[in-house]
Amino acid sequence: MGVATAPLVGRTEELRLLDGALVDLPRGEPRWVELAGEPGIGKSRLLGELATRASHRGLLVLSGFASELERDLPFWLFVNALDDYVRSLDPQVLELLDVDVRAELAGILPSLSGLAHQGAAPAHERFRTHRAVRELLERLTGRAPLVLILDDVHWADPASDELLGSLLRRPPDAGVLIAVAARPEHLSARLRAGLDRAFRSGSSDRITLGPISRSEADEMLGASWDPATAASIFDESGGNPFYLEQLARSLAHETTRVRTMPRLATDLGVPAPVASAIADELAGLTDGAHLVLQGAAVAGATFEPQLAAAAAGVLESVALMAVDELTAAGVVRRTDLPRRFRFRHPLVRRAVYDSAPAGWLLGAHERIATLLADQGAAATERAHHVERSARQGDASAVAVLRQAGDDAAHRAPESAARWYASALRVLRADAPAAARVELLMARAGALATCGHFSESHAALLESYEIAPADALALRTRLTTACAATEHLLGRHDAANQRLTNALADLDDPSSPEAVALLLELAVDGIYTMRFPQIAGRAAQALETAKPLGDAPLIATAAAALAWGTALCGLVPDAEKYRDEATVLVDALSDHELAARLDSAVHLAGAELYLDRFAAAGVHAKRVIAVARSTGQPAFVPFAFMVLAWVRMLRGELEDGAEELDAAIEESRLLGNGQSLAGLSLNRSLIALLAGDLELALSAAREAVDLTRGTDAGLIPAAAPLALCSALLESGDPGLGDAVDLMIERCGGPDLPLMPGGSFRAKWLELLTRCSLALGRREEAERAAACAQDTVVRMGGLRMAAALTERAAAEIALEGGDPRLAARRALVSAAAADEAGIPIEAALARSLAGRALARAGERDPAVAELQRAATALHLQGARRYRDAAELELRRLGSRVHRRSGPGDASGHGPASLTERERQVADLVVARYTNSEIAAALFVSPKTVETHLRHIFTKLDVTSRVGVARAVESSPHHAG
Repeated sequence: MGVATAPLVGRTEELRLLDGALVDLPRGEPRWVELAGEPGIGKSRLLGELATRASHRGLLVLSGFASELERDLPFWLFVNALDDYVRSLDPQVLELLDVDVRAELAGILPSLSGLAHQGAAPAHERFRTHRAVRELLERLTGRAPLVLILDDVHWADPASDELLGSLLRRPPDAGVLIAVAARPEHLSARLRAGLDRAFRSGSSDRITLGPISRSEADEMLGASWDPATAASIFDESGGNPFYLEQLARSLAHETTRVRTMPRLATDLGVPAPVASAIADELAGLTDGAHLVLQGAAVAGATFEPQLAAAAAGVLESVALMAVDELTAAGVVRRTDLPRRFRFRHPLVRRAVYDSAPAGWLLGAHERIATLLADQGAAATERAHHVERSARQGDASAVAVLRQAGDDAAHRAPESAARWYASALRVLRADAPAAARVELLMARAGALATCGHFSESHAALLESYEIAPADALALRTRLTTACAATEHLLGRHDAANQRLTNALADLDDPSSPEAVALLLELAVDGIYTMRFPQIAGRAAQALETAKPLGDAPLIATAAAALAWGTALCGLVPDAEKYRDEATVLVDALSDHELAARLDSAVHLAGAELYLDRFAAAGVHAKRVIAVARSTGQPAFVPFAFMVLAWVRMLRGELEDGAEELDAAIEESRLLGNGQSLAGLSLNRSLIALLAGDLELALSAAREAVDLTRGTDAGLIPAAAPLALCSALLESGDPGLGDAVDLMIERCGGPDLPLMPGGSFRAKWLELLTRCSLALGRREEAERAAACAQDTVVRMGGLRMAAALTERAAAEIALEGGDPRLAARRALVSAAAADEAGIPIEAALARSLAGRALARAGERDPAVAELQRAATALHLQGARRYRDAAELELRRLGSRVHRRSGPGDASGHGPASLTERERQVADLVVARYTNSEIAAALFVSPKTVETHLRHIFTKLDVTSRVGVARAVESSPHHAG
């Protein structure tokens, strides 16, 4: 009797869904398929059928699988799926990728390791690696759509898991079908949420596999079994195809050699009869084949005979003969690659590995680690075996594990944290404290990078406890790092107390360490909304820093003082300190700035609150560039928040949305809830202006949810403001509760906890509109009056004046005085024009138009509404444009839209938008797409979109054509 190797049985509906996904693929749209089910239910078999059918259609098929015993190898799932194919590509295909993309891919794909030193600096955030893989998948569809098959993703290493989540959020912009198979109960929460979201949105099909029927089981077994035995096998298997096959295989092959094998039922997670059947099958192997099979289980889910031989401690020639026996027995199988084999099923490998004696496993891993070292393998590849075999106090093992952690820290921080922990475990008990502190700090950094802030905090505290008492600089650095982590955990009061105590304990109040602590206490005031504290501590820091002659430190203190006074609404003082800080920060080289990147962060914040939007954008961009080139991702989210406000206020909505989407993706990877909340509330505001009400609501609600249960702070206070904005536009009955939450978090109906300056006026104007919508006229009048008082006390800020006048206009219009409302709205528009905030100016003109219409002045009303509608259209503020056009139609006026912010024809260089002109000028300067993206702080995909629009408007088909058209333009500066 034998087990038939018949074609796939049953699964008719499942195959129909897979065929449907393949039929749609040539349309160029990305697609996902998720296969879910218990071990052995047939997920891998169905993926194999998908691969066969895709190949028959002429599609490119690449496949890989995650492995339970390789979960510490960074990006192993994608290396397994892509590396061998990429190695086989014509170099000209890879040259289509930008240099920086190839350099990123070199960090994860061994086949491209020779490109590791080309392009940008190595210290990149993970989202850049994700973007590089996304672009690679897009490029691989050049000749045919791609089907990427990923099996056992519930065992994916953390870096692969993150990458899958990123691809779910932002799929490749091409005909790519990604089919994943998993045990749902073992998926990470992150990946489970991403797959659920894709399924709900309709971008993914979900196939949940159940048991096969009795008739299908009979078809699978074949006709050689008598009905009673076949029925018994089916009952034991529960309709699970792998269990059915394993039980039948055990019965079909009588054991010819008795071996003592451990029972495997408890650990494998399969029924006892199936575990016994696997054990019986393995017991039938010869001693030599069984030893090599154990070596193969140590070598990897796919293995080469050379590594299996090393693990087993036998000659390679012996291992090759054993492999012949193992393939004949069906325990291992050939792959498409020479000298590469894999186990029949992951459960078989797990059974073999678990059956090996613990002492023997130590030696096997050690032998492989030695061989890999002789072959010059990377530390990350060797660390997998070193951590399983290292002896206590082995300095060379510590070095390998430390190097592996360093190599993985930027792209795979969870693996890095694990290897740092292993190095600490192996480190001699009497090792110098400095060595242990160094590893603990590295581990703390890796843990913080992947969002494990509590564990990071614990590692920092342990470092502080063992740091030498006389190492003042180190202990100060650890103190500020602990406080920063406590802020990320929302423990602002604890951070404040830690910093205050450390400052009080300093023997020398004029030391650089004192300045560092004072600056951290200044920043602490931002989190706790104690804005006078910022200015006071920053002033102390500046006075202390100047005699030290440390230019970055002095610049940081000056910038913090400018920001603190701006947040307090002390505009004349803030302007003076801002001028001083600008000179100091701009004089720093990028190398100097990298040592105190917070100097430019503080300066950008100050400029934003002083209506110096262009300057704020310049400094925010510099922060992002230096942070990325020096591996300081913690500074990036705030810089993007500043840049987002600059984009919003200046009407650059598309660019702002693109930048925030990238920053949000990055912040999700960092696990930084505070930063994610801040970015999400800003994304909500941009989405609202652009007319995407659904996104505005979801992003604002996420920001509010992320800040629940945290200490009071600026971001928790601002989150309900974004929610109120979205709910007001949607007419949601929950607006009242949101307004109450806004007032509660901002300290009362006058919003006293919000910073002074134009932004307080903005939120008071919002509160005015919300209160009017809720019928709370008295509260609306109070908010408008408070905004007016804010402007009087500050003075000089045109944005604040514009928003205050608009609040007054809204009160007047609702109160039945449309002429007064129109006058104040037009004053608001003029002030907004002076401030350089075109959308706010257009909204004021739209309000003026409505007021004039109510006053019976039709022609002036039409003029203001037309001007508002045109401006809102050109800025991409679609929802507000539609509202203005609706008012025009009510007045009997026809609506005419221009094609873009260039000339009315929509063709020629004059028709290019400001951003398109910037892209075109960089094309003339021979910048590559990636260089343009870096210069403009957008993604390469956005650059490609701009280029398509430019090609259409200039009626050209190439970058050369763009250059010729721009250079021949009468307005080209040359």
